[in-house]
Amino acid sequence: MKRLLLAACAAIGLCGAAQAATLDTVKQRGTLACGVSTGFAGFSVPDSRGEVRGLDADYCRAIAAAVLGDATKVRFVGLTAQNRFTALQSGEVDVLLRNSTQTFLRDASIGLHAGPVNFYDGQGFAVRRDANVRDVKGLDGASVCVAQGTTHEVTLGDVARARNIRFQPVVFERVDTMYQAFFSGRCDAMTQDASALAGALATAAPNAADYMVLAETISKEPLGPFTRSGDDQWSNIVAWVHYGLVEAEEAGITQANADQMAAGQNPVAQRLLGTSGEFGSRLGLDNRWMLNAIKAVGNYGEVFERHLGGGSTLKLQRGLNGLWNAGGLMYAIPFR
Repeated sequence: MKRLLLAACAAIGLCGAAQAATLDTVKQRGTLACGVSTGFAGFSVPDSRGEVRGLDADYCRAIAAAVLGDATKVRFVGLTAQNRFTALQSGEVDVLLRNSTQTFLRDASIGLHAGPVNFYDGQGFAVRRDANVRDVKGLDGASVCVAQGTTHEVTLGDVARARNIRFQPVVFERVDTMYQAFFSGRCDAMTQDASALAGALATAAPNAADYMVLAETISKEPLGPFTRSGDDQWSNIVAWVHYGLVEAEEAGITQANADQMAAGQNPVAQRLLGTSGEFGSRLGLDNRWMLNAIKAVGNYGEVFERHLGGGSTLKLQRGLNGLWNAGGLMYAIPFR
């Protein structure tokens, strides 16, 4: 039996990765290997200087700051939809932050652990405005550009069967190739997470005003980090960095005032920022772990605003990604 288990483990490249403590590996290496997309506006895309920017990229920086005390100690590894999970399973990356939808099968059957949701999304459609399509029903018989190896490909088939709609999928291995095909007129519509579609129209369309994202979505797409199963310490670190960024927004702790709040009398801020209790040490980190992370990237609201909200080209509303006390779903497990 043991031999069979080892063979199954080796078949998906998990044996060594499961036995190694990721925190020790990252500390010894001195850098965090963070798996990101090869270019999703608002999440992870190189700027004019080649620096990777976006919500996912800032999460990589926050984790590096929490673990290594330095947000610059990140090696961004660009991954496609086809190789992202293999890269994490094999140990090529320490954490996956790549617009990846969390599903039952991904959490329970491929040796990976889904962390907390850092962006609530839904699958949508982009169309030309002059096509006069206003809802999904209006796409009956349409050719639809879709990325291979994604939940979008599966959901497109599910919706077609459930609603008795005929789609003609045009499947692409690379997202950038899919964008080029759609904007050149090869497909009647393009489907992806609604946030990614907004980013594509804002940054890749020849004339963004010629296109629109339909208001209707056809799925739930909870996005968040993935880590390897069997390494609870590392999975907890990744999860609690997220909760820490949300807790900071709830408590009014910002990138600019973090040092001042750490020295203040607010007990929530004291615990979060390491001036009270031993929260960092319980994870194998310095007690200033979240102070370092927040000083590096700001709280969750600041990260969202900078890359996806009013301070970005996407201009997305917070919606479901607002705090729980403002009508959204972002809710930090208490630091106590």
